[in-house]
Parts: sequence; structure tokens; C-alpha cells
Amino acid sequence: MTHERLAVGAYGERVAVAHLVEQGMVVLDRNWRCPAGEIDIIARDGSTVVFVEVKTRRGEEFGAPEEAVGAGKVRRLRRVAAQWLATSGVRPAEVRFDVVSVLALPKGASRIEHLKGAF
Repeated sequence: MTHERLAVGAYGERVAVAHLVEQGMVVLDRNWRCPAGEIDIIARDGSTVVFVEVKTRRGEEFGAPEEAVGAGKVRRLRRVAAQWLATSGVRPAEVRFDVVSVLALPKGASRIEHLKGAF
């Protein structure tokens, strides 16, 4: 992955974390990895543990950022989430999978779309 793509992704994750915290969520973990893959953000929303996939783009010429979460990615995220739950000791009342889409706009602005219960 190029330095520029990594920087865009890191920017999107910072924006997403700020958004989630503004919504009253508590971030439990970031960029959690296991052999099955990685989850961008793991947060608590009340008694619900939320696994968040962040998609960031600098333009919409390749579609909206959230359109990049396909069936294969959903399967991987579910496997990684199960691994996190098994190793964390956290026993939530509910689990939810969200997608936070960040479109980076000129002059440091961004457009955020938070899809709760995306899959």
C-alpha cells in the first residue's frame, strides 16, 4: 500500500473515531489484528459492542466509500469480530457491525456517513 493511501486511511480513521466519540460511543480498540484480518475500530455503544469498518476516499469517481464493503469483506469482518470476542473476555448484550464512510473534501473538510447495523 502506498504512503498516500495509508495517509488517507489514517485520516479517515481519525475522523471516524471523532465522530463515534461525538455520538457517545467509547472506543475499545483500534486496528485490532489477528490471522483472519483486521478491524478498524471496536467501540461500545451502551451495552452493544460495535465493530466498525472505515472506508475513506478522496473522491467519488470510483463510487461511494461504503460501496467497497463487499460480501468477502463482510465474512472476514465477522470472523475477526468472533476472534476479538473470544480473546477479549468482553461479553456484550449485543453486537453490531457499522460502516463509517469518510469522503475527504478540499480544505480539510469531510463528509461522514455512519451506517449503523450495515450488515
